[in-house]
Amino acid sequence: MSAVATAAERSTGRVEDQGLLFEYTIKLVLFVGFFELVLYRLVSRLGMHISKIAAQHEWVGTIFQLLTSVGFALLNVVAIFVFLALVVLLVNRARAKGITGLNAVTIPSVALLLILTVSFLIVPPAMLGSIAYNVVTLIALTALMLEYLSQQQEWSKRVMGAVYYFGISGWLYYQIFSTAYGWMGVIAAPPFVYEANRLGEALMVLASILVFWAYGRGVSFRTRNRQQRRRAIWFGAVSAVVFFGLLFMDYFLGLYNPVLANSIRKAGEGISWIFQMGMGYTFYLPFAFYVAGLLCWSYTVIRLVTMGRLAGYGLALMFIAGYALLFSSLTLMVVLGVMLLTLDRPKGAVTEQAAVTRPPIVGTQESLVGGQI
Repeated sequence: MSAVATAAERSTGRVEDQGLLFEYTIKLVLFVGFFELVLYRLVSRLGMHISKIAAQHEWVGTIFQLLTSVGFALLNVVAIFVFLALVVLLVNRARAKGITGLNAVTIPSVALLLILTVSFLIVPPAMLGSIAYNVVTLIALTALMLEYLSQQQEWSKRVMGAVYYFGISGWLYYQIFSTAYGWMGVIAAPPFVYEANRLGEALMVLASILVFWAYGRGVSFRTRNRQQRRRAIWFGAVSAVVFFGLLFMDYFLGLYNPVLANSIRKAGEGISWIFQMGMGYTFYLPFAFYVAGLLCWSYTVIRLVTMGRLAGYGLALMFIAGYALLFSSLTLMVVLGVMLLTLDRPKGAVTEQAAVTRPPIVGTQESLVGGQI
């Protein structure tokens, strides 16, 4: 088999194409990262929210302390595996493509991000270090997203990628300029910093919904396959009922029982506080949009991961990291997720590329006659 055919086979977008070490590493990153999100960033905030109940029942506080300790340990574990996965991808990328084109920006910026992460473990970063870290992150994400957009032929994937990029950039803009103004001692708020933060959150929610449009092609009402059509009907019906039910729930509950509606509003404020502290979502949009994004993202990720697609792992990590990248491991998780999206290739496109670049039979015979291997 020729080197071109081998390279084409390794670019089909499946996780096992990147080697056994990377395959098990990225699976552990996804598994551990999900439980870190649940046990540390969400459950620990829930424990702070129900402190009164924990004061009355000692066993409740003990359970939450145990879960928080496990979640904090998982945070360190996922940071190690994300670091390892990024190192493997950088080495593979440098060997396959070299430091040319966008790789001349991507590889040095991601490598610098890893170096800064290790350095800040030894010497805690000050404001200037935090600014530099976020600027390098923005440069790396910009280069990776430009590469992703240049590879995609479908507008759905381009739109989804662009919306996610501008969404996460809203948080980075907020962090960079807020920290810069604090470092310079300026009391006034930076221009459009709060507007960018809120717009970024809205775009992140929109991106989680567009994920289904871009990659969730397993659900279609036009297919002749009865099983797929039945699945599409069930998914569409359940999603519509949940979305419109949550969208108008407060209004109908207010008409039915104002006291019950007020209690549910307070519960919703508690949920929004937990997610704001854990993932950065303030829930200023109607709650139904967040649930719609969760449903679309969950279905698409589960479908792609079961198929072994790199895009499934990438999308999972990009949204598990959340909107507020409060830890360096979350920032690296977003960079790793976007890198996985750039490696994902439709099998048909790779086959067509291999057929075009394969040398003709006549040329192969001439090279054999000439004694060249």
